[in-house]
Amino acid sequence: MQTVLIVVHLLIVLALVGVVLLQRSEGGGLGMGGGSGVSGFMTGRGQANALTRATAILAALFFATSLALTVLASMSRGGGSIIDRNLPSRTAPATPGAPAAPAGGGVLDQLKQMQNQAPAAPAAPAAPQVPTQQ
Repeated sequence: MQTVLIVVHLLIVLALVGVVLLQRSEGGGLGMGGGSGVSGFMTGRGQANALTRATAILAALFFATSLALTVLASMSRGGGSIIDRNLPSRTAPATPGAPAAPAGGGVLDQLKQMQNQAPAAPAAPAAPQVPTQQ
């Protein structure tokens, strides 16, 4: 269903681009003026109204298919947040023997593991070595 709706959406987009490009420019935008490209093509008042009406209809269809695709995508992905699905639960109590982070993590995980493995109390400083003469 979603694939069919995407194809229809793309066809509407192409038709909308074509209809907008067919319309005659009335302003001096980009310095091009309001000349007609092809002699006598789409110069009447009736054709301009038809193009305006077609643009409005295609724009409404584009809006409707965009909303339908959004609804279909949200229904197919399920509930919940990306953060909830990818991160471990923060409310779970940590057990003393369990590792805090998965093995092979990033640099910060490795630094935390090195900090946890460090001795609890610093070692006593070693006595200075006095050179002996022979």
